[in-house]
Amino acid sequence: MHRFYLPPADWNSASPALAATESHHALEVLRLTASDRVVVFDGQGGEATAQITALEGKTVRLKILQKTTTPSLACAITLAQAIPKGKNMDFIIQKAVELGASRIVPLISDRTIVQLDEGDAAKKLNKWQETALEACKQCGQNRIPEILPPRPPKAFFESGERFDLQLIASLQPDARKIKDVLAEHPAPLSVCVLVGPEGDFTPAELALAKSHGCQPVTLGPIILRTETAALYCLSVLAHELFV
Repeated sequence: MHRFYLPPADWNSASPALAATESHHALEVLRLTASDRVVVFDGQGGEATAQITALEGKTVRLKILQKTTTPSLACAITLAQAIPKGKNMDFIIQKAVELGASRIVPLISDRTIVQLDEGDAAKKLNKWQETALEACKQCGQNRIPEILPPRPPKAFFESGERFDLQLIASLQPDARKIKDVLAEHPAPLSVCVLVGPEGDFTPAELALAKSHGCQPVTLGPIILRTETAALYCLSVLAHELFV
C-alpha cells in the first residue's frame, strides 16, 4: 500500500485529512479513489492502515483502521556532516534515513565550500526536511530524523549535548578502527559521528573535536569522498549497534 505522512496532531481526529501536498500526490499522481486503503505514519514511530473515506475537492479524508508503533532503534545515531557542494547533502540525508540515523547536524566547517546566509540556511533546512520525509515514505522508516539548522563545529560542541560515544572520521595517523573503538564501548545508547568536507577538517577543528571527547577513527586505506564517508560510518554503526 502507498504511504503518506499524517502529523501526530491529526491522529486522534475522527476524519483526518492529508495535507495539500500529500492529497495532491494521492489524487493526481497515484489516482487513488474513495475506499482505497493506504498506510499513514506520524514520523514518531506510529503507523496505521487507513481507508480513504471522502474526496473533498483536492483534499483526501481518511478513517484510521489499525494503529501500530515501531520501537526505537537500540542506539540513537547522530551524523554531524560538513555540508558538501551541489546536491550531495540531499543524497546523504536520504541515505542517512535509510540507515537509521536519528539526527543530522549540517556543519559549516572552515573548508566547507558552500556558504549560507540566514535566508539560504532556512531554505536549505526546509529542503532537507522534505528530503528526509520523502525518504521515510519510500523506505518504510516511521521515524523522521531531526535535522538541525547548519552551524559551525564550535557551536555544535558548545550546545552542551552529551553522547555515550563521539567519533570523528580522520585521516590522521592516530585514527583507530571503528570496531576497535566500539569494542571499548559496548552497547552505547547514543553515538555521534562527525564527517568532514572534501579536504577533511582542519587541524584546529580536529583538535577541538578531540578536546570535546571525539575519538578519531579511520575509514580504511582509501580516501573516501565525503558522501561515501558518511555512508561508510552509518553502515558500520548500524551493523554493529542495531543488531
